[in-house]
Amino acid sequence: MKKIVILLLLVLTTNGYSQFAKNMFSKDPIINLENWQKQRLYFGYYLGFNSFDFKFDYKAPPTEDIQVKKTTGFNVGVVADLRLQEYINLRFEPGLYYTKRDLYFPNFTSENDYFREVNSTYIHFPLLLKFSALRTGNIRPYLVGGMSTTLNLSSNAKSQDDNFQQKFRVKQWTAAYELGFGVDLFTEYFIFSPSIRGMFGISDELIRDNPANGPSPWTDNIDSMKSRAILINFTFH
Repeated sequence: MKKIVILLLLVLTTNGYSQFAKNMFSKDPIINLENWQKQRLYFGYYLGFNSFDFKFDYKAPPTEDIQVKKTTGFNVGVVADLRLQEYINLRFEPGLYYTKRDLYFPNFTSENDYFREVNSTYIHFPLLLKFSALRTGNIRPYLVGGMSTTLNLSSNAKSQDDNFQQKFRVKQWTAAYELGFGVDLFTEYFIFSPSIRGMFGISDELIRDNPANGPSPWTDNIDSMKSRAILINFTFH
């Protein structure tokens, strides 16, 4: 019985993939959702992954750079797509982004001094222009770019403690620009759009240590600290 069930699943999966490939990549595919993107406004949602980093600029060349250990976070959000003309759309993609970065400061021996964990829960507000290519069958590649602003719900900007009390502080609001590409795949019932995008911070996120505590070996030499990230999203319309 188990062998029969496995065989049936293999046949169904193979048949489903063959049908998908035929509709997507054959020379004469069945055109799915032909008029969907002719709507003035439509909505969707996305799920995805991220990898955030920090870019440090220094006031003076350091003996050793601050090291950043990245982790893989996740994204979830909604999409509102406004059709401006046949090949250009305005997109608003508010979402929740979670990420974590570990910072390692040089010239310290104690973990309380050299290690800082930065957990971030972002409410992300990107406003983007989508430039689509000519649709070929059920495939339509596109480029996307624009600006975004981000609210960090995990920000400790109001804390009076700083690195002298093992507290690494970041600002609550930041801004960035974003560039990327993706492809719309038209299935029978929905549009599936995988995409990859780079996010590049343009505002300094660092809150310096309190001068009253004396010269800070953690923040005094940092001219700016900006987030940058790779965002991979899977969007469904």
